[in-house]
Amino acid sequence: MAARAFQRLPSAPAGRILVLRLVAIVLSLFIIAGVLALSGHSPVTLAELILRSTLGSRFGLEDLALFMCPLLLTGAAVTVCGTIGLWNIGAEGQFYAGAIAATGVALGLHGPAFVLLPVMTIAGILGGMAWITVPTLARAYAGVNEIITTLLLNFIASLLTYYLTTGPWRDRISGAQVSTQRLPVAIPEMWGIVHWGFPVAIVIVIALALVLSRTRWGYEIRIGGANPEAARYAGIPVRLRIISVMLLSGGLAGLAGMFEVAGTVHRLQGGMANNFGYLGIVVAVLARGSCLNVIPAALLMALILDSGIVMQTQQLSASVVLAITGLILFMIAIGDELAHYRPVASTTPKGKAS
Repeated sequence: MAARAFQRLPSAPAGRILVLRLVAIVLSLFIIAGVLALSGHSPVTLAELILRSTLGSRFGLEDLALFMCPLLLTGAAVTVCGTIGLWNIGAEGQFYAGAIAATGVALGLHGPAFVLLPVMTIAGILGGMAWITVPTLARAYAGVNEIITTLLLNFIASLLTYYLTTGPWRDRISGAQVSTQRLPVAIPEMWGIVHWGFPVAIVIVIALALVLSRTRWGYEIRIGGANPEAARYAGIPVRLRIISVMLLSGGLAGLAGMFEVAGTVHRLQGGMANNFGYLGIVVAVLARGSCLNVIPAALLMALILDSGIVMQTQQLSASVVLAITGLILFMIAIGDELAHYRPVASTTPKGKAS
């Protein structure tokens, strides 16, 4: 007697993942619509407002691009670390470190923008790298779990930002709270309020995908992540690859901080990271280890964030918006897991048939 069973595969076809993610999003939207209707809101009216305010207007599209820019880089930072089997949970702290370093250059040096902006960019990258240096060396030489060390440094970076913006670097001109003065230079805008950091971030993600897939360095990283012992046996310097990958990851997150402080906010502020570092983890999970997939994953996350702002203008609390975001991501996670299963026919012995 034949019975239906399910087998979990180690990998799933991209097409099946895409279809199940779309199904998951549609199901979550139906659930959200039902809850909103029961709470007295019109799901149709709210959906029309969200579409008109995000995808249907230039202002909404500009906001999407500004949300995507840091998500692309923090998502890439976590993704590249995952390639070698590590988790960089500290992109938030590295984001702050990059923003602090870039702000220090802007406030401490004087000169034209074409000189200061490259220096700020280098400072932002080095700031992110410096912030991840201790977890990197601890992981490479002592085997200390990088999840704990990178996570704890997030809080230190956040507190350091608050100290600087309320102390030595506080705004003495306008008296703004928890903020420095406006930076004297800014990344030029290319379309409305969208600055050139956005296309640069896309180019960086694409270039990183090519490097990981078509170079020896990328091959060694992938092998080191899949089987470290086999990689060592093959002569691959796994320890050096861990150091290079983690420093690159920190540099990407630091660059995101520089773009945000010099292109979007134009000043260092407490809380300016807006959880972009933590959301980069979500982007990386949605990307499933592919740097190219970081682009659509960042777009989805940016659309969710932009929609959340619209919903808050309709008397929906931040907690409700957070719950809606969590539901969508939870349903997508279920869809991803189901994509690994396929039905197989199994034969039940006659004596054991029930």
